[in-house]
Amino acid sequence: MLSQPKTDQRDPNNEKWFAMTSDLELVALTKRYDDALAVDAISHRFKTGGYACLLGPSGCGKTSTLRMIAGHETVTDGAVILQNKDISLMPPARRGTAMMFQNYALFPHLNIIDNVAFSLKMKGVTRSDRHKKAAEILELVDMETFHKRFPDQLSGGQQQRVALARALVFEPELVLMDEPLGALDKQLREHMQFEITRLAHDLGITVVYVTHDQTEALTMSDRVAVFNDGRIQQLAPPASLYEAPQNSFVAQFIGENNTMEGIVTEISGDKCVVKLDDGELIDAKPVNVSKVGERTRVSIRPERVEMNKSRLQPGAHTLKATVREFIYMGDIFRTRLSVAGNDNFIIKTRNAPDAVRLEPGAEIEIGWLPQDCRALDA
Repeated sequence: MLSQPKTDQRDPNNEKWFAMTSDLELVALTKRYDDALAVDAISHRFKTGGYACLLGPSGCGKTSTLRMIAGHETVTDGAVILQNKDISLMPPARRGTAMMFQNYALFPHLNIIDNVAFSLKMKGVTRSDRHKKAAEILELVDMETFHKRFPDQLSGGQQQRVALARALVFEPELVLMDEPLGALDKQLREHMQFEITRLAHDLGITVVYVTHDQTEALTMSDRVAVFNDGRIQQLAPPASLYEAPQNSFVAQFIGENNTMEGIVTEISGDKCVVKLDDGELIDAKPVNVSKVGERTRVSIRPERVEMNKSRLQPGAHTLKATVREFIYMGDIFRTRLSVAGNDNFIIKTRNAPDAVRLEPGAEIEIGWLPQDCRALDA
C-alpha cells in the first residue's frame, strides 16, 4: 500500500483538497529501484491545457517520472492525481492517458486507419464509428489520404503523425510523450515540434513531454522542469529558465554559459562583489549565495557580453581579455577569449555591418551589466 506523502500537508483523500487540484498533480512522487533513489519526492501541479517538458541528462529521473504517471512503473511513495482521482494504482489502460514513444509503436499488420482506431476497438466502439473518428483525427494531422497504407510504406515523419493521431483519437485527458521525435532528422524534427505544439494548444490538451534536447524543450514548452539526481532543480517558463537560472547546474545545462569562480567579499541588496580566483573584483547579482566569504561560481551568457566599446551601457563592468579564436558561423560570430583565468570564455555577436571581427592574440576590453552576471552556488 502506498504511504501518504510526508512532505506535503495536503491530503489527496480530502475532498476539499480535490477541489483545488488541476488536470494533473504529482504529490511527493518517489521511485526507488532496490537501494537506488531514482525520483525523490517530486511535487508539482500541471495546468490544464499546458505543455510541460521534463528535461535533464540520462539517469536524472525524468523518464521514471513519466512512466509512473503513465502506469508503466509502480509508485514507491506519494501519489499521481488526475482529474481529482488518485490513479497511482490504476493500470495504464484505465488512466485516461495516451503515450507516444520514440519508436512510434505502430502495428505493422494493420493499415493506418486501423492503427489509429485500435484503442476505440478495444473500448467496444463499432467499426463505422471508430473509422469515422479515426478519419477526423488523421485529417487533423494531414494524413487523410493514407488510410489504406501500412506503417512500412510511410516515412518517419508520417509514422510520427499517425502515432500522434492514435494518441489523440480517444480524446485522452493527458498525453505523455517519451522523446517521440528522437528518431527524426533535424529538419523534420523541427517541423514536428511546431506541429505537435500547435495541435496541443488548439485542442487544449495537457501534455507532459520528456526530452534531453534543450532546444526542443525551450521551443515546445510552456514550462520546463530541469531534473538532476532525481529532483527538479528548477521549474519555470523557458525564458525564465534561460535568463534566470537558480543554480549552477541549470545555468550549465541550459544553453551556453560562461563561468568564473571566486569568493563573495560583499553583499548589499541585489548586488554583490566577487573576488575571482585570479584576483579580479567583479559585480554580480547574488542569486544562490547568502554570506560574505562563501565560494561562488558566477555565470553570464555569451550574448550578454559586449566587446564593442560604443555599445557598452552606463554601469557596465569591464575586464581585459585576449582573443584565442574567432569563428564565423553565418548569422553569428563566436569568439573565444581568455578572461580572468578562463581560456574558454565565449562571446556571441550577430553578423551585422558594425560587428567586431578580431584576430587571435588581440588584446581587448569586454563588458557586461552587473545584473546579467549571476552569483550561483560553487
